[in-house]
Parts: sequence; structure tokens; C-alpha cells
Amino acid sequence: MYRRLAVAPQYLFPKLPMTVFAGLVANAEAGGMTTGIIRWFIGHYGVDMMEAENPDIRSYPSFNAFFTRALRAGVRPLSPAPFVCPVDGAISQFGSIESDQIFQAKGHRYSTTALVGGDRALAAQFEHGTFATLYLSPKDYHRIHMPCDGRLTRMIYVPGELFSVNPTTARGVPGLFARNERVVCVFESAHGPFVLTLVGATIVGSMSTVWHGVVNPPRHGKICDWRYEDKRIELKKGEEMGRFLLGSTVVMLFPQGVLSFNPEWAPGRAVRLGETMAG
Repeated sequence: MYRRLAVAPQYLFPKLPMTVFAGLVANAEAGGMTTGIIRWFIGHYGVDMMEAENPDIRSYPSFNAFFTRALRAGVRPLSPAPFVCPVDGAISQFGSIESDQIFQAKGHRYSTTALVGGDRALAAQFEHGTFATLYLSPKDYHRIHMPCDGRLTRMIYVPGELFSVNPTTARGVPGLFARNERVVCVFESAHGPFVLTLVGATIVGSMSTVWHGVVNPPRHGKICDWRYEDKRIELKKGEEMGRFLLGSTVVMLFPQGVLSFNPEWAPGRAVRLGETMAG
């Protein structure tokens, strides 16, 4: 009951207008006002600017330029493990996919088919496989990198809701990550296919990838499907593949028997880009 009450206001809030407005503010180049917002944000959330490639907050023309800032070289060394963590954030959940069901939180599961936008053939490749859901909080670095070498074959934009994706909401909104707006990126690798899904949320102004640029907006209200089999878009382990313009969550899918997760991983644990995710 408490979980439902905690998220009840989100069903009533005008989430899309709030998100559009937040995107406009985040992209605005307002000089001293922008610098003031950035300074407040750093103090409120405890952002470590010593890790940034450019620590001078006055040099960022917009909040989004600051929010998607690059890291200083060498601050996130890559593990030699076959699979590395693709983001800075916290582990929401990870483990086995039971048939096609992904564990979200106590009492809540959702299907791989729903997550990837209804494509049963794509989802079937991950039956009894493994998944990892990683939450990026406002203070985190918001670029997403590759967990292993991969060749892009497909990208699917799936329209949806814009609920928050924080831990409280994950416990209270059924099927959260398969309800929210998302961008599903499908790769082939030496280990087989894998999916890396960028999940949107309230005030997430947009999501972008290095091969496409900004995917949303515009928000078409319908599924959009891009095929890349003949493009030879190949990315190396640890290479940037996309970013959130205001934060959110990444959900990864892997086939059965491909990986074993780092035994130090546990729900709620903080993780960093480049650390060992699985062997």
C-alpha cells in the first residue's frame, strides 16, 4: 500500500509537458543564470567536477552541456573482463530471465517482448538469458558506453510513459521499464546478440546515440525501427554509444549461458563505468 501511495502523484502529474519544459530549460544558453543552475546542482547532488575533462563550470553554455560532460582521461580504467559495466550508477536488479520475465522489484516483473517494443522474435533470443538494470542518479556521469565489442544491427524507438525511474518508483509502478519511453539498441558480438536499452523518465529531455544523434524529440507516438545490418557500425568495449540529456536507466539483455555476473554485484550497490560486470 505504501509503495502505491508513494507513486500515486506521478499518475496525475502532466509528465510530458514537464519533460518538454525541462528540456527547453536544459538546452537554454542563459549565461550567468545557467552557471548559477549548474553551481546549485553540483552543490545539491555532490557532483565531483575533479573527474570532469573540463572542471570550469562557467565554460558550459547550457545545463545539458554540463550534464553530458566528458570524463577526464584515465579516471575510469577498463577491466580486462569480457563484460564491463557501461555506466556510472547503481544496480537496480540483475540476474536470470525466467522464460521471458524480467524481475523489476518485489511483486513486479515484465516481459522481454514488452521491453523491446513487441518483437517476439527478438525477445525469444533472450529467453532464459540474463539481464542487468542500472539506474543513473542525477549526480552520475550520463554517457553510456559499450559493455563489450559489438556491431549495431538495429535500433527501435518505443514511445511510452515518462514515470520517474528511481528505486521508489521501480517498487511501485508495475512494468515500469516496459512502460516508459525507450530506445532499444541491438548488437551482435563474439558472445552472440545483446540488447542495450536506454529508458526515458520524467524530465529526461532526450536520448541520443553516437550513430544517430538525438533520437527524441521529436516524439512520434509510434514505434520507429532502424536497420543497420549493412552499415558496419562497430563499437569497441568501453567506447561511448549514447547519452541521456537528464538521467535515467539502462536495461541490458544477454542470451542464455553467455555470462556469469561479478560475485561482488548486489542490488543497490554503486557501480562505475569500466569495472568488471561479468565473465
